[in-house]
Amino acid sequence: MSDETGGTGAAGEQFIDVVNTLSLVANTDTRHRLHHHVAGELRSLTLAEVDARAVNVAHHLRALGVQARDRVGVLSRNSLEWVLLDLALIKLGAVTAGFEPGRFDADQVLRDYGLKLLFTEEAGDGGARLDMARVAVWADDFSHHGELPFHEGYDPADILSVKFTSGSTGSPKGLEVTVASVNSSLHEVQRVFAHGDGDNLMTFLGNWFLQQRYWVYSALVHGHDVTVARIDDAVEVAQAASPTVVMGVPGFYEGVRAALEARGLPADADKRRELIQAELGGRVRYLWTGSAPAGRTVLEFFNEAGVPLYEGYGLNETCIVAKNHPGAFRLGSVGKVLPNKTVRFDRDGILIVGSRHPVNQRYTWCAAGVNEKMFLPTGEVKTYDVGHIDEDGFLFIHGRVDDILTVGLGYNVLAPPIEEEIRRHPAVHDCVLYGSGKDFLSVVVSPASPAPDPAALSRHMAEVNTGQRAEGKIHGIVIAAERFSMENGLLTTQFKPRRRDIHRRYADDLSRIYQNHSGSETAPSAEHPLVIMASGAEPGPAEPEGS
Repeated sequence: MSDETGGTGAAGEQFIDVVNTLSLVANTDTRHRLHHHVAGELRSLTLAEVDARAVNVAHHLRALGVQARDRVGVLSRNSLEWVLLDLALIKLGAVTAGFEPGRFDADQVLRDYGLKLLFTEEAGDGGARLDMARVAVWADDFSHHGELPFHEGYDPADILSVKFTSGSTGSPKGLEVTVASVNSSLHEVQRVFAHGDGDNLMTFLGNWFLQQRYWVYSALVHGHDVTVARIDDAVEVAQAASPTVVMGVPGFYEGVRAALEARGLPADADKRRELIQAELGGRVRYLWTGSAPAGRTVLEFFNEAGVPLYEGYGLNETCIVAKNHPGAFRLGSVGKVLPNKTVRFDRDGILIVGSRHPVNQRYTWCAAGVNEKMFLPTGEVKTYDVGHIDEDGFLFIHGRVDDILTVGLGYNVLAPPIEEEIRRHPAVHDCVLYGSGKDFLSVVVSPASPAPDPAALSRHMAEVNTGQRAEGKIHGIVIAAERFSMENGLLTTQFKPRRRDIHRRYADDLSRIYQNHSGSETAPSAEHPLVIMASGAEPGPAEPEGS
């Protein structure tokens, strides 16, 4: 087996050093294109044009003093300029540090993360802080005649990018990502999915997530189209660009399912497939999901209609660990573990992941003691996820240790499976269980409509309770004042509920369920869960009990 600089892999596949190909070799591909959305219009450039413009940007960055191993920050939404800036930094052998807009302050970023420059969308240049608009001007400046390469190439142990965690509490942890880990991950993806001529991979999550940029790298090296969109225009762009692969998260696919169901769906699977295809541009080969657990309902919706939705698993600290794919797929699992990873479970049932080429073995920026909790002396990563591997080698993730609620006399309850059952009701957009340290469980429900029926939700919860042990039964329901969303701070940009923030937001309403009820004759029951309308929520017409 070769190292990550060339040669062949374990199964004899040719290994391509993607990062140094991007960095050192001029792209001449005029057949395949990068598509992007500007002011409601789908525009595109050939990959050769993208690469040439990235070289132009690199010349300007070098003139500003950017050299190999320098860190340059990008605090901006998705755009062609984001892509060009990232590729230009790769050509210089530098490090891209992506920051999520709205979660980072520009002055703080420049002060804390050792950046040579920081690019933002805000007008006005000053010192090390530059306007993203500059990148567009530089990209069209072909007055430079210097030839590639700008540097001698990355070593596998060099840093390519900085990832920041998307956790909902505390300061984000910063993880520097090795070149070898990026090459290894891209090799494994290409091995199982064989992206190539005729494919168009669409990505719409923020480019500050390094893995979203993988698909641009893949296009330039493996020869296929790529489309860069934003979350808020993803469906519109898909219909215009006709991707063969959509790189999404469960919340996005839940939205597509809900939109189609609201219009009415035929019983015939072939007709449902036609509607799904039309919604996403008509050429989907498969759909990719990860970042958060996908509910069985949404997985069945797409897969039973013949539009494969493949779930996978990975963390910032591990990158892709397992993935369902055309050669190995089991609904409900996150796929088989990739050959460049190892997994085991510790004595507490927590998943431990090892990597042939680790992303890194420590955070560069984190609070004291955090590194020791996450990175083991063996070089492995402690994921704090619980799950199992079945007899055929498929990995199943049941939830995180944080998802385990300790109820009553010390009984442990895993929240995600119960929450998935609750979400099956059409009135439920999302939900989060609550109750650690309490006598019983409650749930905060994100309503699917402005006026949910409290009695109907109570009956649904009672039905869910029939399949649960005593400690897993829900006795109280808080109907949130509004849907969980990114705008109100209750969903992450990957559509994950921010559990602690939701519990804090509705703490007073949750306390009403437990106050003067726990252990008393008036305590809410599993057969008739108590419903509380949160402050600002408007109740719908309640049906008489028992109707």
